[in-house]
Amino acid sequence: MRQKENRHKRLGTKKISGIGLMIALAFVLSYIESMIPINIGIPGIKAGFSNIVVIFAMYVYGPFTAFGIAIVRIILVGFTFGSLASLMYSFAGGMLSFFVMFILKKADIFSVNGVSVAGGVSHNTGQIIVAMLVLKTKLLIYYLPALIISGTVAGVIVGIAGGLLIKRIGFVIRSQT
Repeated sequence: MRQKENRHKRLGTKKISGIGLMIALAFVLSYIESMIPINIGIPGIKAGFSNIVVIFAMYVYGPFTAFGIAIVRIILVGFTFGSLASLMYSFAGGMLSFFVMFILKKADIFSVNGVSVAGGVSHNTGQIIVAMLVLKTKLLIYYLPALIISGTVAGVIVGIAGGLLIKRIGFVIRSQT
C-alpha cells in the first residue's frame, strides 16, 4: 500500500514539474516572439509560438491543465512585457481561443492542425471584439480579414509544431501519468 502511495506522489510531482516547465517554455516563447518585429501595418499580429505549449498540453495533459497554463502565461506575460490594456486584449483572445479549441477537440472532428487554426483565428477575433468595445467603434472590424489570415497562418505553424511534439514526446508523458 505504501509503495502505491509513493508511486502516486512521484507521478504527481512529475506532472507538476512538467506543467511548470510548460509555463516556463510558454513564457520564454512569448518573450522571443516579442523580439520578432512583425510590422505589416496592422497592430496585433503575432506568430503565437507560446500556443504550441497550450495545444500540446491540451492533447497530452488534458483541457483543465492546458487552461491553467494558458491563464498563467497570459498573466505572467501581460505583467512582464505588456500593459493593462495588452493584458486585457490577450486575455480576451486567449480565452475565446481556448474555448473554441476545447470544443473542437472534444468534438473530435478536426486534427490538431484544424483545432490550432480555429484557435488562432478566434484569438484575433476575440481581440478585435474587445478593441471595438473599449474604443467604442465598429470600424475596427475592417482589420478582421487580415487578422483572420494571420491567425490562419499562425495556427497552421503552431498546429504543425504542436502535432509533431504530441506525436514524438506526448506518449512519453502520457505513459508516466
